[in-house]
Amino acid sequence: ELARALALNPTLILLDEPMAGLNLEETEDMARFILDINEAERWRVTCILVEHDMGVVMDISNRVAVLNFGEKIAEGSPQEVQADPAVIKAYLGEVEDLYATRR
Repeated sequence: ELARALALNPTLILLDEPMAGLNLEETEDMARFILDINEAERWRVTCILVEHDMGVVMDISNRVAVLNFGEKIAEGSPQEVQADPAVIKAYLGEVEDLYATRR
């Protein structure tokens, strides 16, 4: 599917859960491919990535937007988003909540 989309020489491509169902090696290959189509002179395609694998998202993204129940709660570089209190609260809970679940 991705090859067919690229055959049309797009300037923007939306990838919805491209890592779903892939093993580690396949995930690494797909991540490299996404970087290539974004950075290589031949392609220079902007990629909008909808993905739940945060390791991949943080490794290959220049900019990240985080949604919580359909509402954007943060946007910025991967480093900014990871440190955002709203993101931490939405995905990890309050500090007190973390300790309460360990009792």
